[in-house]
Amino acid sequence: MSYLDYEKLASFQGRDFRHRKPYPWANPQGFLTEDAFQNLINRLPDISLFEKRFGYTRSYGQKGHDRYSLEYDPDLPIDPSWHEFVKELHDAPYRRFLRAAYGLRPMKLSFHWHYTQTGGAVSPHCDSRVKIGSHIFYLNTAQDWKPEWGGQTIVLDDHGRMDCKNAPEFDAFDEAVVADSIGNRSLIFKRTPHSWHGVKAVECPEGSYRKVFIVVVERVRPLKTLRNLLKTL
Repeated sequence: MSYLDYEKLASFQGRDFRHRKPYPWANPQGFLTEDAFQNLINRLPDISLFEKRFGYTRSYGQKGHDRYSLEYDPDLPIDPSWHEFVKELHDAPYRRFLRAAYGLRPMKLSFHWHYTQTGGAVSPHCDSRVKIGSHIFYLNTAQDWKPEWGGQTIVLDDHGRMDCKNAPEFDAFDEAVVADSIGNRSLIFKRTPHSWHGVKAVECPEGSYRKVFIVVVERVRPLKTLRNLLKTL
C-alpha cells in the first residue's frame, strides 16, 4: 500500500507556503490516500505503550502539555502498517515535499504520537530553535470526535510583538486561525521566532482522545555531529 498521495505532495506550492503570514503554515486535506488514512487509524498504537506526561512545566514558564506520548522506534511492537508509513516518509517523494516547503537544507526526521484526554491543552509556544518545522497528521474522524470537543491547532499572530521566551495566554494574541483537524487533515508549519501555536483544553468524554502523529523536522548540525562521533572513538 502507498500511504501518501503523491500528486498532492507534488502540487504543493512551497513558495506560497513560505510567504504566508503570520508565518509559513498550511492545513491540507488528503495528503494520505483515503485507504491509507483508514488503515492507519484502524491500527493505531495501543495507549499502554505511551508515556504519561502530566504536570510538568515547560521553558519560560509556559504551562505543560498534558498528554500521552510515544516516540517512534523501528522496534516498537505496533502494527506493520505504521512501520511501512514511516519508511515512506523517509523516501524521496516526501523529502522533495519537505524541501519544497522549507527550502533546500540538511534535515533529519523524528516521529511521535500524542493522545490527549479531556482537560489536556497545548499552551501557546513557538517550538525549539533546533526545529525547522513540524507536520502534524490528525487521526480523529467524525465517527469518534466532535468539533465542539476542541483539539484544533490554533495559529496565533502576535504581529511580531512578543519574544518567544515568554508564556502568553491565548487572549494575548491579535489574531487566531483555527485549523481543521477532523478527517484526513494535516498541518505543516515552519518554526520562526513568532510561529506561535497551541491547542485549547479539549472537552471530550472519558475514554476519547485527541490523536495526532507528528513528523518533526530538525536541523542537521554537521560540526556537532562530528564532535559527538569523535567522543565515541
